Amino acid sequence: MFSSTLRSLAGALALTFAAFCAAQAPATSTFEPPPPGAPVAVPLPPDAPPPSLPLPQPRPPGPPIALVLPLTSPDYARAAEAVRDGFLAAAEAAGAKARVTVIPHGNDNVVAAFDQAREGGARVVVGPLVRDDLRALIAADRDLPVTIALNQLDDATTLPPRVYTFALAIESDARTIALRMHAENVQNVAIIGGETPLMKRFAHAFTGEWILLGGNLPQSLALVPTQDGLRALRRDLAKLNVDAILIAVDGPDAALVRTFAPRVTAWASGQVNQRPGPAAARDLEDVRFVDVSWIVAPESAAFAKLPRPDYASAALDRLYALGLDAYRVAEAFVEAPPDRLVFDGATGRVELSDARQIAREGRLATFRSGAIVPLDGGR
Repeated sequence: MFSSTLRSLAGALALTFAAFCAAQAPATSTFEPPPPGAPVAVPLPPDAPPPSLPLPQPRPPGPPIALVLPLTSPDYARAAEAVRDGFLAAAEAAGAKARVTVIPHGNDNVVAAFDQAREGGARVVVGPLVRDDLRALIAADRDLPVTIALNQLDDATTLPPRVYTFALAIESDARTIALRMHAENVQNVAIIGGETPLMKRFAHAFTGEWILLGGNLPQSLALVPTQDGLRALRRDLAKLNVDAILIAVDGPDAALVRTFAPRVTAWASGQVNQRPGPAAARDLEDVRFVDVSWIVAPESAAFAKLPRPDYASAALDRLYALGLDAYRVAEAFVEAPPDRLVFDGATGRVELSDARQIAREGRLATFRSGAIVPLDGGR
């Protein structure tokens, strides 16, 4: 009887266990063995770390050189286009146009344009072109890549690290003239000055360099472009014992000054060359000035393979030349700032100084029979 009871209890337990197992499985599930060769999921140990997701691939770097210019500014677009065209022409001639990206900006977003250049992986950024934009960039206190600014500040503001300047500064013309006058043993100079800020900078820079070279303090006379003012100018100049005069006035007035000045050697900045008409060219005969090589020596073999746009003004020609040389400067800085940089370019002789300034020495020229003629042999 006892054994019969055990058999009944065992049978009941077996039925209960079978019913429990059936309740745990989905009602419609059936087990199908995986096909041959199919991967089999292997459970991970409880202490195993979660599987890692694949890391996103880094974005490939963009071109190493970014050219940041105010191409959408109503005020500066034409100047910016001339610089851009020169820059890209030089890159094309070097077979390296793909190494350059152009980033346009307007009047108020130069900092955003520089942020875009940095985020794009540019190693060298060329710009800003406008002095106020350079001030804004410095004030923003960004971590900048190597930057070649195409202007310079007119105060004692310290440039941030890795910022260099390469500009068509009129102060450079003044220093070039002072050095040449000194080499020609000029003793006494008279400066005939205008009232524009640019011409005041020109006269001031010449005076400072001339005194540093040991010259006498120049005599300064103001231009008053009226009949009475011009007669007074002639009278005052006749009283002076001068070897040379510096014409520190804008182009249209330079020819006027020359007709009233004594017949001594006259010097001027490149601003005197504004493509004068025949009458003005005759009045400017033998006036010496400093301009970019692109204008003074257009037939140079160094420029033979470069396109020469027909711009409406000499000012745009100079900006195109600045773009040509700015590309050569930028390429020299791509790997690292060079210890030494010097070349003869479209703007003149270009050389890196110790003060993170890329100095430019223009070419000396003169007007002769209405044409521009190099004062010295080509270099």
